[in-house]
Amino acid sequence: MPFQALPESVDTPAIVIDLDRLDANLRWTAELAAKAGVRLRPHTKTHKSLWLAGEQLRHGAAGITVAKLGEAEVMVEGGIDDILIAFPIVGRLKLERLGRLLQRASVYVSVDSYEAAHSLSELGEQLKLRIPLYLDVNSGLNRCGKQPGDETAELALQIAKLRGIKLAALMTHAGHAYGKSSPDDCLEVARTEAEALIESQRVLRRKGVEVNELSVGSTPTSKFIGQLAGSGITEMRPGAYVFGDGSQLYPGLIEERECAMRIVATVVSTPRPGTVIIDAGSKTLTNDISPHRSGFGLIPKHPEIRIERLSEEHGILSVPDGITFRIGDRLSIIPNHCCAVVNLHDQLIGLREGNIERMIQVNGRGQIT
Repeated sequence: MPFQALPESVDTPAIVIDLDRLDANLRWTAELAAKAGVRLRPHTKTHKSLWLAGEQLRHGAAGITVAKLGEAEVMVEGGIDDILIAFPIVGRLKLERLGRLLQRASVYVSVDSYEAAHSLSELGEQLKLRIPLYLDVNSGLNRCGKQPGDETAELALQIAKLRGIKLAALMTHAGHAYGKSSPDDCLEVARTEAEALIESQRVLRRKGVEVNELSVGSTPTSKFIGQLAGSGITEMRPGAYVFGDGSQLYPGLIEERECAMRIVATVVSTPRPGTVIIDAGSKTLTNDISPHRSGFGLIPKHPEIRIERLSEEHGILSVPDGITFRIGDRLSIIPNHCCAVVNLHDQLIGLREGNIERMIQVNGRGQIT
């Protein structure tokens, strides 16, 4: 894909999206979920774009997931009305904002503590409704959530007694799958992720509380939802599948052709043998690193080159003998982490068959509260 062959009118660094590949990624994941009998609720923190969220819904998503209340506000303002906020809502200001959203859309909220659930229950009673909650379970990432089984069940039983909420689902996020080095390892994480929810559901059922919805997250484990068909999992929430990036490519979860995003940068200096400087630094590529490959991205045409250092506006490339560049040459880069790249930019360039078809606005950029 000739990403670097942009029209002269487009300056660099530029974030370019192959729209044909994007369409294929959206379609394939939606079909994967449908064949497994699982609802698709994609995580839009990857792109923060109203247009792209609409495309995901058009391809069969049942609703969307967001990371922050601000993202939810942007999406509701844009007409999307079925949203999971996969982050605890804590504090009076946020509860007031959530109350306004609940009067405009179907909004689910994730919790992992009685304190957060109690505050939401009070809000629900004020609004004369029961706010649907997803209870977070720790399936190995060791971020939010109690341990599966008895520990989660104990918290769920306490929450279920609250009058202003309803316990709608158990959820987890196996983000540690990104650290695995092979598809087989990721499949094992997917199975563990599912079992954490199934075990917790089983314990709750024995204690007289029925929670039918089980929601798994993470793009790496979503690739294996077909192997989990019939297990009891009802929903999946992948995000980075839309663009593809190094975090999926390096461990072999996707192929290079499945990466819809490229960062196009220009060579601005060749100060000494073996060193090339491009106009994309940490404010474009981000400082995210990968456990699978050194450097800050992959140059597909020259995988032996390493983007070894970044300052804010400079990318410093280590170039082996025999490879030369001229000032003004353009390079195409697959980033390590597409989600972080998007949040640094106001818009993405949508390319189809070498022509610019649309500018994709990052409507939720900077929405961190």
